[in-house]
Amino acid sequence: MSETKSEAGSAAGSTAGTSLTVMDIKEVMKYLPHRYPFLLIDRVLDVVPGERISALKNVTINEEFFNGHFPHAPVMPGVLIIEAMAQAAAILSFKTQGIMPDENSVLYFAAIDNTRFKRPVVPGDQLRFEVVILRTMRGIWKYKGVAKVGDDVAAEGELTCAIKQL
Repeated sequence: MSETKSEAGSAAGSTAGTSLTVMDIKEVMKYLPHRYPFLLIDRVLDVVPGERISALKNVTINEEFFNGHFPHAPVMPGVLIIEAMAQAAAILSFKTQGIMPDENSVLYFAAIDNTRFKRPVVPGDQLRFEVVILRTMRGIWKYKGVAKVGDDVAAEGELTCAIKQL
């Protein structure tokens, strides 16, 4: 993976390095194949193709996973925090390429590295995801992601993903 994030951004044409407007849930759903209960991004606050994305997840007690994790003290599973980070990364990747994914486009995990969970995420929290492209090469993307609640880091890690056509 020798291509840098600036080279990744140049593939997007004129939108590289330019901040784009907020994406509401309807726009998010155009870029992700996930649906309830696995659609974990509610809104995109900012995206700079080839560089970074900021996105939100509003965590409510109505989330299906709280029925079993844990009913007496609900905590959002860490793997779902990482999944939400990857969903934000997928939007960033498609925006960087300047393409709209179709029903055959999917982003798969290839690796999850240096991941740390620093704070429980509970009902009522608002998770803010900050994901940056570290590098990309031949359809393999590496990102650094941070999930925060307010100013507190809830989780962070590096994600490596591959965009595939089914």
